[in-house]
Amino acid sequence: MQFHGKRFCEVQRVAKQIGLSRLKSGELLLKRSLGVSLLAGLGVISSSIAAQAHHPFGGQTPATFLEGFLSGLGHPVIGIDHLVFVIAVGLTAAILRQGIWVPLAFVGTALVGTGVHLQSWNLPAPEVFISASILLFGGLLALRHSPNPWLAAGSAAVAGLFHGYAYGEAVVGAEMAPLLAYLIGFSVIQLMIAASAYRCGRAFNPIPSEPSILPLRFAGFAIAGMGLAFLSSVLLG
Repeated sequence: MQFHGKRFCEVQRVAKQIGLSRLKSGELLLKRSLGVSLLAGLGVISSSIAAQAHHPFGGQTPATFLEGFLSGLGHPVIGIDHLVFVIAVGLTAAILRQGIWVPLAFVGTALVGTGVHLQSWNLPAPEVFISASILLFGGLLALRHSPNPWLAAGSAAVAGLFHGYAYGEAVVGAEMAPLLAYLIGFSVIQLMIAASAYRCGRAFNPIPSEPSILPLRFAGFAIAGMGLAFLSSVLLG
């Protein structure tokens, strides 16, 4: 009986090890599948480069409150470089403690950047800085350890000036009502996109400031790659 009892315990131990091994394999497979899905989604976004018109109304200045609001909603979405950056901001916020300041800093200074454009003040090489911001935040997201949250928020604030400056082109000469609607529209849509990316990021990485998991790092590499492609296109014409 003692011999059979030992054999039974040994069988239980081996079965438990096999079960744990399968569980870990399943978790790894799930994480890899989620990472591949996220990269595929980013690939679909980047493949829609034909939509990079940046102006929802074909370059026409919005004339009514509704047109201004719809233009504000559309500009950060059909502008693929802006969209990728806002997603990167939300994902980066998800790996930081007090990360909410990152998208808030970006949207706040984007409003300032639009005002700069409307005042006919010039910012140097906005497309270069916009592309470089995508590369930078992709790199931050790809890091194994979370970046300094205040560095990330400060970088987002600087980037917001240039993204907002580009947004301002669509409403040069607009009346006050469509202008205000435009500002509301692009602020709302960017916060919504960043919040959605933030929730996705937290689903992957529920404890901020811990070493980032592979799917988010893969997303960072993909975003950095797109930023490099945008930057090369701007510099090389």
